[in-house]
Amino acid sequence: MNVETAGIGMTSARTRSRLIKRLKEQGISNASVLSAIEHIPRHLFVDEALASRAYEDTALPIRYGQTISQPYIVALMTEVLLASGAPERVLEVGTGCGYQAAVLAALVKEVYTVELIEPLFRDARQRLRKLGYQNIRFKLAGPTVGWPEQGLFDAIIVTAAATKVPADLLVQLSPGASLVIPIGKAGDQDLLQYTRTEHGFDCKHLAKVSFVPLLNKGD
Repeated sequence: MNVETAGIGMTSARTRSRLIKRLKEQGISNASVLSAIEHIPRHLFVDEALASRAYEDTALPIRYGQTISQPYIVALMTEVLLASGAPERVLEVGTGCGYQAAVLAALVKEVYTVELIEPLFRDARQRLRKLGYQNIRFKLAGPTVGWPEQGLFDAIIVTAAATKVPADLLVQLSPGASLVIPIGKAGDQDLLQYTRTEHGFDCKHLAKVSFVPLLNKGD
């Protein structure tokens, strides 16, 4: 796969470089994360009408009331998961357009991604396969949050805001693994990191954020 050449003719290297410069100014320092953000063609994950805005540091609408996250938030969440070294098996809850999964897939061995909205699930799977990603596994969400039948994960990332941390996800963490998730209602959300320890879970506040709500089966 050569995701860098997929962007030729659509955006300039200068535009992407400006985005990376902004991310560095905001405190993103992991070189591998910055490289993934720079080279993955974000414009292919948004509607053609929004392609010219793809490398702005802002969230953009996709479909069905969902968004592609702000590059800074994608970079921050990914950097947190890689802080202790690259996890081998990462679960993403909320595939959306597939951009966060693409960033993760460039950095870890296996990505498992789950989406509730079937048209988004189909489109993201087709898009990522067309781009050549072979280390991403896809699932249409069921009644249980996450992918429990795949066993324990080395890291979990949630790309929509829950009102409280889902217990179903905490039990899918390996010992020492982290869950990065936005918690709260619209206008008052916190990005939190839960790390599984011998005695339970440690919680760390990362940032104030704004995400679409996490949907459940039947919503």
